Amino acid sequence: MRFTSLADWLGWLEQSHPKEIDLGLDRIRQVAARLNLLKPNAKVVTVAGTNGKGSCVTATAGLLQAANFNVGIYTSPHLLHYAERIQINGKPVADKLVCAAFEKIADACTASENIPAISLTYFEYGTLAALEIFKQNNVDYMVLEVGLGGRLDAVNIIDADVAIITSIAIDHQDWLGDNSEVIGREKAGILREQQVFVCADPNPPQSILDLAQQLKTNAHFIGHEFSFSTQGQSWLWHGRSATGDDVHLPAMRAPHLPLPSMAAALQAVELFSIELAPELIEKTLLNLTLAGRFQKLVYQEREFILDVAHNPAATEYFSKRLAAEPIAGKTFAIVAMMSDKDRVASLANLVGIVDEWFVLDLGNIPRAASIEALTENLVSLNATVKQSGDIHQLIANLLTQAQPQDRILVFGSFFTVAAALGFLLASDSPASRGSQ
Repeated sequence: MRFTSLADWLGWLEQSHPKEIDLGLDRIRQVAARLNLLKPNAKVVTVAGTNGKGSCVTATAGLLQAANFNVGIYTSPHLLHYAERIQINGKPVADKLVCAAFEKIADACTASENIPAISLTYFEYGTLAALEIFKQNNVDYMVLEVGLGGRLDAVNIIDADVAIITSIAIDHQDWLGDNSEVIGREKAGILREQQVFVCADPNPPQSILDLAQQLKTNAHFIGHEFSFSTQGQSWLWHGRSATGDDVHLPAMRAPHLPLPSMAAALQAVELFSIELAPELIEKTLLNLTLAGRFQKLVYQEREFILDVAHNPAATEYFSKRLAAEPIAGKTFAIVAMMSDKDRVASLANLVGIVDEWFVLDLGNIPRAASIEALTENLVSLNATVKQSGDIHQLIANLLTQAQPQDRILVFGSFFTVAAALGFLLASDSPASRGSQ
């Protein structure tokens, strides 16, 4: 074996391909064919969208597991450990399985008689590793999250039985375009002719509608073929079965994750003709947790709320959830964002909620915006910036200022949340999990 540890493999993968992002399916499809991965025996759900993908993947997989199926889950990025990306029945797979899969993929990439060598990206290796591990473990269903866009994303080498698009917003403009119609067309690249399609965006771009019609998909749009409504702390869902019959669920306690994503997951599972008792559905959705999505932790009697929100649509949703849970004390925020994000528009959604800002230094991340740039963005919004520094410095300072009735937000990127989680969940920093 080339490497015996996952850390060594990942270090090699980070350097093995000339581009970090190299969109296109030809290279990975060739390697997948060599590994016999293109036609999985499992049923496949592929989830694309700007926001809400992770929640939809988690809910879809949770409901399938509740129906006693073995379910493989592939998501990205991870927060603390790479194997978070590849899970079976909600548990990250062992490092040794990932290493073995990487070895098999590397062998398939190596030149041999009449077969040229192929170079793959870090993400492409991870995608093939997930497919290989799911194949070895004979999962019944695979729930795959698109990493970037859809049409040219590595996940799209697999034809999904059900394709889900959660939402469309402006993000990753350098790769996907700068308007919703172009972005929508990229996301809709996961659609196939006469495929089952579920859309959780209440106002999808016309480009998605046109392609869904052109491909004669069996389309289910939120607000039309399925929908949800809220009543206080409860919600109601109704949709269509695989045979076209109306399906209504009684009022259930509302889960913590975004309801459009939950509704889309329910519709997808219904279209597999899987019957679950309403009380089991309620229990499953209520018990779902997803790290970094309005995740609450209590540390030294202070409440931390961690969220990976990193674009204007996501921070708008984050701000609405915070406004729905007012507190008696002050709100502090630790923030760091990537340089290619719409930082001002993202931050603007929270300046009316946050009393004092602390800028996290992510200088070790090449894509991260500098503390100077982020401070300038906040000052332009008339926000009060108190301090910048690493996560240890910021949390230590905040603990001297924040009182038990206050709350501390951590948001802006996966890297930001990962830094805070790494500190708060360290063995010498016992944080107690709160509700999510």
